[in-house]
Amino acid sequence: MRLRKLGSSDLEVSEISLGSWLTYSGGVAREQAEACVNAAFEEGINFIDTANVYGRGASESLLGEVLAGRSRSSYVLATKVFFPMSDTDRGLSKEQIHKQIDASLERLRTDYVDLYQCHRFDPDTPLEETMQALTEVVHEGKARYIGFSEWPVAEVERSLQIPGVERWVSSQPQYSALVRIPEAQLIPLCEREGISQIVWSPLAQGVLAGRYRPGEAPPPDSRAASDSMGGFIGALMTEPILEAVERLRSVAAGAGLTLPQLALAWVLRQRNVASAIVGASRPEQVRANASASGIELDEETLAAIDAALGDVVHR
Repeated sequence: MRLRKLGSSDLEVSEISLGSWLTYSGGVAREQAEACVNAAFEEGINFIDTANVYGRGASESLLGEVLAGRSRSSYVLATKVFFPMSDTDRGLSKEQIHKQIDASLERLRTDYVDLYQCHRFDPDTPLEETMQALTEVVHEGKARYIGFSEWPVAEVERSLQIPGVERWVSSQPQYSALVRIPEAQLIPLCEREGISQIVWSPLAQGVLAGRYRPGEAPPPDSRAASDSMGGFIGALMTEPILEAVERLRSVAAGAGLTLPQLALAWVLRQRNVASAIVGASRPEQVRANASASGIELDEETLAAIDAALGDVVHR
């Protein structure tokens, strides 16, 4: 497993990281989740990403239990704040940031997180208030560094102009061979400012892994067939997209790779990407994803990917 430096921080994170969005917030049983975390460590994955809102604390609590027996220095832990945790608790106000970091640390059974991320931009709170609160969290030792996820580029630029506050080290956008929106403005800005991408859904929720075939019902054990995990995949399950992914099978075979390896290596070809976050419900998925680390795609393969996907790519 290769490591990459996270932005301007002193953190080194594994190229493949373990996410917990739909899986460890209730999508899979505790035993499966623990087996996946153990497999991640065995494969050299040191970066684990979660959020307070995943299962309204369930994911953080599970990870707190599973990680309790491991040395805190053996992994890089990231969580997030913004989405509602109750009828009254939401957003990025000073009060909420301080309240939610304390609650997250308690559930995670740790004194600090390595990375504290703003899950979305909060238009209802002055940006200066948010940045100052995040700075206080870092100065208090409760988080080592800060990041953002899916913020408008204009707001990222505005935040970078505020004096005397902590600097972002990471951005967490949706990015894959099918969803390339960050390439236009976000990645160039982050490259200039020493901010790395840690990307979510690099396998397009399993679509780029080849789990779904055009004209066929989703496998019964798949995310798309799950009541608890399938609510966000609909836009990626169109026939044109599934047909385009079918064309990728020959590209992967020609490169001597599996489809997941091809898709993850495509994301990691971008040097501004520090890590690709991948969920897993079974240990063998963790191992298969981890095997993508270190794979380099040549120009012919990259061109073949573009040709196969054609106009279904979202830019």
